[in-house]
Amino acid sequence: MVPDLPPLPALTRAEGELIDRYLDVVDLLGRINPARHGDTYRGLRAAQALVAKAAELRDALVTMHQRGETEVHAETLARALRVLDGERRTARVAVPPQCPDRG
Repeated sequence: MVPDLPPLPALTRAEGELIDRYLDVVDLLGRINPARHGDTYRGLRAAQALVAKAAELRDALVTMHQRGETEVHAETLARALRVLDGERRTARVAVPPQCPDRG
């Protein structure tokens, strides 16, 4: 049985769009990460998709700015990222720890 996730914090529509597009970009960067196993075709496809997703992320930020949402409420958005599995998803972008036997 899957445990109940905490509810998402209250977000504006633009903040929700920002979170969604940010996670899209993070997921693609995780697929491109050269320190992770995978084939070049998978990375190539992710890199091609990244261009469009980065533009969507930019557009989400433009929308927020145009609507007068000039501050990023980091604590609230971090809670939303945690509910949406952001910690696991962003970890795929980082360089994995070095194996002890490989010096």
